[in-house]
Amino acid sequence: MATSQSNTFGNPLDIVTGSTWFGYLARAVLTFMFWGSGLSKLIDFPAGVAEMAQFGLEPAFAFNVAVIITQLVGSALIILNRWTWLGAGALGVFTALTIPIVHHFWTMEEPFKTLEFYVVMEHITVIGGLMVVAWKSR
Repeated sequence: MATSQSNTFGNPLDIVTGSTWFGYLARAVLTFMFWGSGLSKLIDFPAGVAEMAQFGLEPAFAFNVAVIITQLVGSALIILNRWTWLGAGALGVFTALTIPIVHHFWTMEEPFKTLEFYVVMEHITVIGGLMVVAWKSR
């Protein structure tokens, strides 16, 4: 009797994770750091340009536009589950490129060296998550 009840009502975890809204929420949360940053650079465009210039990316205006497009379009592809592999790949490559450009801990002095090392480890983990998204979307 317990077996037929569990089949009738289903597994609550499957009900939640199998729902459409959960998929959208999960993909939005996964990409939050990207679309949040992209929106920030779009809303305060001069600050985004200044950020690019701070890291030696010239022309800073063009780099800011490219970063905004990469972050927003890549996120949208994942969130909307359309060409998800492409969005995940673009954001993964983008994240990998930030390591030598922005988070080059090996050239820094303590305590920044250790702090940036931890940021790099987090970035590598995010890249791994994006790789799983690309793999599972195929």
